[in-house]
Amino acid sequence: MKLRADLVLRTIGSDHLIVDPSQDMVDLSTVYTLNSSAAWLWEQLKDKEFDLGTVVELLCENYDVSGEQAQSDAEILLQDFEKQGLLEK
Repeated sequence: MKLRADLVLRTIGSDHLIVDPSQDMVDLSTVYTLNSSAAWLWEQLKDKEFDLGTVVELLCENYDVSGEQAQSDAEILLQDFEKQGLLEK
């Protein structure tokens, strides 16, 4: 899978927003907020093919988290990305 290449991560203060820069008018119903770890993962994964294992590995390497917790968190994050249409089809 891959993140949609047309979306951009913007950081405003402590907020991390995924926006579609091709919109003529900003539609706040299509702006997605990420917490700091999800924003970090977005930066690590952009422009790359990845799978669940890649996300789990990144979480384990960079955060003090067990493999089980990383797996659970990664599954939730990727399900949310898919549900919100943030992944390429």
